[in-house]
Amino acid sequence: MTTAVIAGVGPGLGESIARRFAAEGCDLGLIARSADFLDRLAADLPTDAVGVSADLSDAADVTTAFDQIREELGPVDVLVNHASAASWTGLLDTTLDAFDRAYEVGPRADFLCSQAAVHDMLDEDRGAPGGTIIFTGATTSVRGRRGAVSFSMAKFGSRGLAESMARELGPEGVHVAHVVIDGGILGPDVETDTPEEYLDPDAVADSYWHLVEQDRSAWTLELDLRPHVEEF
Repeated sequence: MTTAVIAGVGPGLGESIARRFAAEGCDLGLIARSADFLDRLAADLPTDAVGVSADLSDAADVTTAFDQIREELGPVDVLVNHASAASWTGLLDTTLDAFDRAYEVGPRADFLCSQAAVHDMLDEDRGAPGGTIIFTGATTSVRGRRGAVSFSMAKFGSRGLAESMARELGPEGVHVAHVVIDGGILGPDVETDTPEEYLDPDAVADSYWHLVEQDRSAWTLELDLRPHVEEF
């Protein structure tokens, strides 16, 4: 049985990823701050699921969360680094606390979760080492956005972490992939008359699962996903 951890799961894409992976038979470790949401989602999945309320910027919380998931589900095979927190403000309107929070919940949390998961993936006692780590990126991972200095900084940092890890861990059998979400996601809170201009979270989740299934001879290191809008 494959154990997958989604760090930073919430309504929308995070939930879609959880449901897609569970449909493929994965047991799920779900980490976020909202205990009520985690309990509801875990109870609604068709496989074993453990929801752990934790602050991903807190190293002790991350360690405790992964320890609980291992105890209940076993070693981690797949990790999705999905957390982010940033104010949509420019340089002069961004406080130091807000800037630090974007880093702590972004690349720092990715680093902490990746370290925790990779120990399992490289454990030789399990047999052949291997696993998958996926980073959820954004347009701002590759192109800074006006009025979003902290979010741009955090997403650039996570992308750099992912690229470095891919080169370090690929030869050890761990597939690290970064996904650029280049556009808005049609989440449960989005009201629009033009849904075709948004990414479908279930379709994005399909792409995440494809990364898990890829043969080692043709791993994707970066995937760019965007809605297709027909132009006339």
